[in-house]
Amino acid sequence: ASIPALAWDGYDYEKGTSIEIDKGNLVRPGEEIEYFDYDKGEYRYGDVESIQRNGSSVEVEVYDHDQGECRTFEMDD
Repeated sequence: ASIPALAWDGYDYEKGTSIEIDKGNLVRPGEEIEYFDYDKGEYRYGDVESIQRNGSSVEVEVYDHDQGECRTFEMDD
């Protein structure tokens, strides 16, 4: 399943920060995306590991290249 993102807003509850995935990113497993991390105040890159619909939101698991760890974003549906 792929989800075309215009400007897709979400939140990383583990890190306590808002996330925005800009338009032009193909959000599907195996694809690299660019996202804005409001806590860091910068764009970051990661690989989409999984996507799962969860009620009124979409959970996107991303492997963050800079931090070397997986992050889970709860994105608005």
